[in-house]
Amino acid sequence: MSPLTELAELAEQFETEAAEITDQAAWEALRVRWIGRKRGIVRERLAAFKDVPPEQKRDYGQAVNQLKQRVEARLTELEASLGAAPVAAAAILDVTLPGRRPQLGSIHPVSRVAAEIVDIFNGLGYSVAEGPEVESDYYNFEALNFPPDHPARDTQDTFFLNDGRVLRTHTSPVQIRTMKSRKPPIRILCLGKTFRNDNDLRHSPMFHQVEGLAVAEGITFGHLKGTLEAFLKRLFGPETGVRLRPSYFPFTEPSAEVDITCTFCRGDGCQVCSQTGWMEILGSGMVDPRVLEECGIDPDRYSGFAFGLGLDRVAMNRYGIPNIRVLFDNDERLLRQVKR
Repeated sequence: MSPLTELAELAEQFETEAAEITDQAAWEALRVRWIGRKRGIVRERLAAFKDVPPEQKRDYGQAVNQLKQRVEARLTELEASLGAAPVAAAAILDVTLPGRRPQLGSIHPVSRVAAEIVDIFNGLGYSVAEGPEVESDYYNFEALNFPPDHPARDTQDTFFLNDGRVLRTHTSPVQIRTMKSRKPPIRILCLGKTFRNDNDLRHSPMFHQVEGLAVAEGITFGHLKGTLEAFLKRLFGPETGVRLRPSYFPFTEPSAEVDITCTFCRGDGCQVCSQTGWMEILGSGMVDPRVLEECGIDPDRYSGFAFGLGLDRVAMNRYGIPNIRVLFDNDERLLRQVKR
């Protein structure tokens, strides 16, 4: 049998099968059989084009296209007629069945943690301050005492725009803007998106950060320690241990890294905390006098402290999430687990 004769017989066969369709299920089976992507008859005939003798390719191609158009048009007509046909109400709806509860949404882990932190610091007299996500080099680096050759200014860490501005690498520029526009005493919390050129299991090019700033007369390192202990014990539980380790940040002096008891092993030692029993949670320190002076605040009269932590890291520790990418996958299963 020649290829052209076979196509003519297939067209008649399709019409015969189409005439017997009476419901949606049969229509779907017919559609899959003839124009399904995997084993549809029309698709197989299109794939067979390469085996047709050269002198028949033109006629064969036209015949296959005509068959395809004919099948698709007839299926469209059938679908319309089936949709318009009256169907008994009992066939599609059983009014005696109980109603179905709609799926309810849930607050994202990062949003949940952010709201909890804001609530804690509102109780300590802090207000929330905001700022732009696209910043100038001055607010993001220079005013924060970053030297011109600091590694954070390199393109390997920072996203630079064509006009010289940057996607903010931390929420610290909000502190600078606040200190320049307000007089002490200042107690603010800065939350928002930040951006760094980093991407692995624990880091994302976009992440969320929260920072706190307090500036007033007579503020000491003891105030910083007491504030952080009260905050972390409220966030992670009263049994949580807190320790401070000397560190370095360009905008604080002295500076300290803050660790808490590992949330997975509770201090016994595990793979997550490298068997130390401690987890690094935030950075902190006393605001460098040069930063205060740059913002028009007299460092001989006023002092202050600042701290910052990643909201995503807190959410991962709180809910046992091993990969930061899970937070950005929009998987409803994660939200349902957090809700429970």
